Amino acid sequence: MDSPTFVPTVKVGKVLHEGDSIQYMEMNNVYVYPQLTFKNKKQAQQYMRLVNNVKKVLPIAKEARMMLIETTEYLETLQTDQEKAEHMKRVEADIFKTYKPKMKKLTYSQGKLLIKLIDRECHSSSYEMIKAFMGPLRAGFWQVFAWGFGASLKKEYDAKGVDRLTERVVLMVESGQI
Repeated sequence: MDSPTFVPTVKVGKVLHEGDSIQYMEMNNVYVYPQLTFKNKKQAQQYMRLVNNVKKVLPIAKEARMMLIETTEYLETLQTDQEKAEHMKRVEADIFKTYKPKMKKLTYSQGKLLIKLIDRECHSSSYEMIKAFMGPLRAGFWQVFAWGFGASLKKEYDAKGVDRLTERVVLMVESGQI
């Protein structure tokens, strides 16, 4: 439970109702899904691989979300375009320094999952975020780079469609159930 995605919350309190005190307790969400049935052992292994991949890349996607929020808020405080450009260069250098070793350790499927989870967390595709902060030329470069590896930064997360099993796993990981 050392994962930054799991934050247990248990709130205990009491409320006075018609002269009588009633204790209550609030807890994290608990998700109940039907039992998964797999057609064969390979399908079960794919599911377990998905669970492991989500556990590995979800914290990175959440960090990306926080970094996006902090950077956006800080950029709003800067007055000139030059200050903003200098700050973005520092942020980019810090991102490369911090995340390049982590990204090198990701597998192909983990990288593709990370792109989708960043879209889930930030409500914007990786391509759109790079385009907003660094311009369309650099966004195009990174899109071509990802395309060279068979991925796309424009992939969107579809929680009710193609990615519904991933969404199930993400919710259960966030709640600490798996």
